[in-house]
Amino acid sequence: MSHALVRFDELASTQDELHRLAAEGAAEGTAVVAARQSGGRGARGRAWSSPEGGLWLSVLWRPHAGDDAQLLSLRAGLAVADLLARVSGLPVVQLKWPNDIIVGGRKAGGLLCEARWHGAELSWVALGLGLNVRNAPPVGVRMPAASLAQWRSDLEPAALATPVAEALTRIGGPAALTAEELAAWRSRDWLLDRRLASPLAGIARGITVRGELRVDTPQGPRTVASGDATVVELA
Repeated sequence: MSHALVRFDELASTQDELHRLAAEGAAEGTAVVAARQSGGRGARGRAWSSPEGGLWLSVLWRPHAGDDAQLLSLRAGLAVADLLARVSGLPVVQLKWPNDIIVGGRKAGGLLCEARWHGAELSWVALGLGLNVRNAPPVGVRMPAASLAQWRSDLEPAALATPVAEALTRIGGPAALTAEELAAWRSRDWLLDRRLASPLAGIARGITVRGELRVDTPQGPRTVASGDATVVELA
């Protein structure tokens, strides 16, 4: 099935444009990509540096019977990581709970899921991806950043847009991660066995079937559903 990929030289935000198209009835899988964003945003409303040379893309997801939107960010991360792992010349691709793409031990991208509701019914989710490709990685950020061009100088964000959009088109699933998904996450889990300062102090021990972070704290095992994972040292 083919889906529309709408390209722009510049937007304030691909997320905002996709929400506008979704409200007008755009089909599931519609994707918006911009060469640069003037108002890109990340998780929790943070500004996201989006200069030319990166992949700034949003894909429209609409719910189907049996789908659960709560795990979309984790499933989207697995889909993007699997795609990047097939790009020759890149170092190991990992995932940092809940929404970061790690390449060669540095943050190369992040995911943002924004839902829109009609009353109690979920209407759609905008799946946003920011991926450093040829742009200079941001400085002064909490986690050291990287761009894919550090390893593959020939990669172009425009060429990555279609395969990434296709990978994100249908990533729905039930309200619990499958055994295969849990195994795939564990194999890419950058946080596994690292010591955390937040969202809970303790040692990261993977995720639950509901996508919660498992942490061994001084008070015993705990789980947390959301938050920023900050590493203080290797466990």
